[in-house]
Amino acid sequence: MKKIIPFIIILILIASCKSYNTSPVINNENQNSLVENDTVSISSDENDYEIIIIEPGFNSWLQGTARPEGYHTQEWLESRNTVLVQAWNQRNLQPQTYDPNLYEVRIDYDNRTDYGYEVNYKLYNYFLYFQLKYKQKLSSFTPRI
Repeated sequence: MKKIIPFIIILILIASCKSYNTSPVINNENQNSLVENDTVSISSDENDYEIIIIEPGFNSWLQGTARPEGYHTQEWLESRNTVLVQAWNQRNLQPQTYDPNLYEVRIDYDNRTDYGYEVNYKLYNYFLYFQLKYKQKLSSFTPRI
């Protein structure tokens, strides 16, 4: 029996179905290990943007610990997400230096695109959760709530 990884991180931001067709295929062999409450999916039919976060404990952390929606402005969230996504993607490209199990998937995030408040809010809070849970520091900003 395969050893079950204590955490599953899948973070995908699909900018557009037409312009971004090279996203990696993620095959979860053990679908039963993914708990429905640990999956956060945000999509916008208007803009064709989607973010899927599968991380045990994130949803309850988001509801119980994260600052409420509206605490930060969308512009503030976008500026932080730009820095955090860049750091994430740099680590994704360096699997010999950074744990490839933590930085599995590249995030396609364009700071010139309006993804809306909800996508930016949940992405930013995922980065906070990730940094606190796995003791990572993605930027000079101290991850705190």
